[in-house]
Amino acid sequence: MKILIIDDEEDFRTITASCLGLLGGAEVVEANCGSVGIRRAEQEQPDVILLDLMMPEMNGIDTLKNMRKNPSIQDIPVIFLTTKGMFEEFAELKELGALAVLTKPFDPITIGDQIREILQQSKVKKD
Repeated sequence: MKILIIDDEEDFRTITASCLGLLGGAEVVEANCGSVGIRRAEQEQPDVILLDLMMPEMNGIDTLKNMRKNPSIQDIPVIFLTTKGMFEEFAELKELGALAVLTKPFDPITIGDQIREILQQSKVKKD
């Protein structure tokens, strides 16, 4: 599985990429902001995108809105990441096509399994 992490915090990207790559066997691609993330998504065509909600310049919601307008990446599943308690309302994100919201900090041992479970549940709902 190829995962694109879009997050402005380098430490978070590094830790998450290590957890998903070393522990979960995923191929991980990183981007430090929404605009770079959109370009990386076009180039890499990941299986899923982990998208930070709170970023400078283009936040996660605006990044997702721009992705959904782009035919080459509009169908890539997106899971939001946010600091616990920072975002309580999931309805707008779901309307934009987000599959879930995971909170930071996360359990590094189970993050890969959580992502796979979310993707599996979304496939079951579509069938």
